[in-house]
Amino acid sequence: MRHRAGSAAGDTPALQLPLHWGDDGLVAGVDEAGRGPLAGPVVAAAVMLDEQRPIAGVADSKTLCPARRERLYDAIMARALCVGVGVAEVEEIDRLNILQATLLAMQRAVAALRLRPSLVRVDGNRLPVLPMRAEAVVRGDATDAAIAAASIVAKVTRDRLMDALHACYPAYGFDRHRGYGTAQHLRALQMYGPTPAHRRSFAPVAHALTHAALAQPTVPLGQR
Repeated sequence: MRHRAGSAAGDTPALQLPLHWGDDGLVAGVDEAGRGPLAGPVVAAAVMLDEQRPIAGVADSKTLCPARRERLYDAIMARALCVGVGVAEVEEIDRLNILQATLLAMQRAVAALRLRPSLVRVDGNRLPVLPMRAEAVVRGDATDAAIAAASIVAKVTRDRLMDALHACYPAYGFDRHRGYGTAQHLRALQMYGPTPAHRRSFAPVAHALTHAALAQPTVPLGQR
């Protein structure tokens, strides 16, 4: 049984860490980051927590500020039994579609675990094909500590990848919107056209490609 730990007023409730053994072995939590953006990869993480090394404050990554996510990421990487990360690149997203690319990233994350779980619990209502028992957990990032930890690892990993893209294409603001379709991002798409990091199968990017074919970008890609 899982419980929420008490918190100070205004703080996000933290998840107490349960014993993460199933009936017949270790349990891993899996979550992803980056299904909705117009640019960048989708990243999944798989985390197997260690009950002997609890991590205070683990919660759904969307409820945490960036600084707290970074601190928890470091703690998870130091104290979890093992962590696996899987990435599906933009080319795979465009070729397979975003759902299948997300499931592929999840498969890669589980395969990257140093230990083999007997049960994998995945946030959401869809499951990747895995060589072990798996179950989908709707809103699992808010109710399951291992899934919440996976959401933090996936989010921080993807944010760092988007920071690297920002260094290549600073005019697009990837360090702020992380590839999501904000007004700033859509304006940059219309002004400069898509970069190689943009998902061409997503409608706003396809629309920008049509316009880019009719006019030269105002700033060369390599100088943005």
